[in-house]
Amino acid sequence: MRGLLLALLALLPVLGVAKPLRIGSKQFTESVILAEIARGEAHRAGLDVEHRRELGGTAILWSALRHGDIDAYPEYTGTLTQELLKDVAPDADIKALRARLAPMGIGITDSLGFDDNYAIGMREQRAAELGIRRISDLAAHPDLHYGFSNEFMDRGDGWPGLRQRYGLAPTHVQGLDHALSYRALASGAVDLTDLYSTDAEIAYYHLRVLEDDRHYFPSYQAVFLYRLSLEQQAPGFVAALQGLVGKIDEPAMRRMNAQAKLEGQREADVAAHFLHLPSEGQGDGFWQRLLQRTAEHVSLAASSLALAVLFAIPLGIVAARWRRLGLWVIGLTGVLQTVPSLAMFVFMIPLFGIGAWPALAALFLYSLLPIVRNTHAGLLGIPLELRESAAALGLPWLTRLHRVELPLAARSILAGIKTASVINVGTATLAALIGAGGYGQPILTGIRLNDVGLILEGAVPAALLAILVQLLFEGVERWLTPRGLRIVARE
Repeated sequence: MRGLLLALLALLPVLGVAKPLRIGSKQFTESVILAEIARGEAHRAGLDVEHRRELGGTAILWSALRHGDIDAYPEYTGTLTQELLKDVAPDADIKALRARLAPMGIGITDSLGFDDNYAIGMREQRAAELGIRRISDLAAHPDLHYGFSNEFMDRGDGWPGLRQRYGLAPTHVQGLDHALSYRALASGAVDLTDLYSTDAEIAYYHLRVLEDDRHYFPSYQAVFLYRLSLEQQAPGFVAALQGLVGKIDEPAMRRMNAQAKLEGQREADVAAHFLHLPSEGQGDGFWQRLLQRTAEHVSLAASSLALAVLFAIPLGIVAARWRRLGLWVIGLTGVLQTVPSLAMFVFMIPLFGIGAWPALAALFLYSLLPIVRNTHAGLLGIPLELRESAAALGLPWLTRLHRVELPLAARSILAGIKTASVINVGTATLAALIGAGGYGQPILTGIRLNDVGLILEGAVPAALLAILVQLLFEGVERWLTPRGLRIVARE
């Protein structure tokens, strides 16, 4: 199915339908700004480019590029050598990386003009109190609270290697979102965290960057990765990316990060100012954004729920009729429910790419268990004498199921569908991490920019939608319950 869709998309230019180029960005401000700069430069060249914003971490962007779901994204050489290309030298230069990436169908620009290196930082006052200036000084203070970004905790160039290189054995290490780490550091909740050397918050929060005296971190030159086929299919876009080489120095990047994160400017406006282009205006208004996010969110939740109902009710019937097989059905759907939500979304990317399809698949799988389990329980909960009475009338099994058993189990089945729908509404907020939109988009952006208004713009409608869905199903359940049974229930 995926191959057929890609083939149809490849035919669009032949059919005269222009498909916009897609540039992705990671879930941190600098990546979003760089993607906006590339988009602005491409627009100046007359190209139609859309920005797929804040698509989670490195693994998601890398997979999306390799599968053709995006055409380019900003990356760093250190991430390539340490995290993505395990078989290259840690100090490989861009020429060596270009030779390694070419057989994979991926191109790489030269450096954009700055390095954004990993570093370890502490509050200046706290570091001065303890006399800490170098990373190696941390070994004498194992009681410090370490708070690293979640990605840094598991990266090949992150905490595991850093701990080994410097012989660190702290008693308190925790992972947290990079956007939250500075606030945790400023509040004293953690004593040190990982930094990006171009982060505007370093000066804003008066942080001391510790010297990497054992030279652990590699060079992280900023580059763009792109699909190599674009050199023939869209040479103007590649030329626009190459035109940015050497144009962004470290002070300029730090200044743009500050404008977005500390001054509250839109990334598109920051990029336009850097490129000396007119601003695109304020963008969509609140109600227009809300309408778009609501349509995306409802579409994800409703479509996945409808698919789950079509599959889960028959599975529940099978589980109730054949008990041994039912144990396997309930067990397998239960295992699916234990997979962490974000992991489930990421697992779907190799099969469906990024966007709505992997989100629908993940939400569908999460919806199965409540409906299967309640269908199974509802059918087994029918009194034996009723089932025997229906059988004594000589009714075929399918007729008994349709006319007697399913109507009697309807309330239980509906309760399972209600549970699945409420779970879907909440879990669908994570779909924004893989480019599916919905209420999760303003939540992610708000967390990144420390903007409570944006967080509430997604969180409040999501909560209201969950309440609305629950009330809707309770109304349907009340409508399906005979009046006499409602009176008994109230008594």
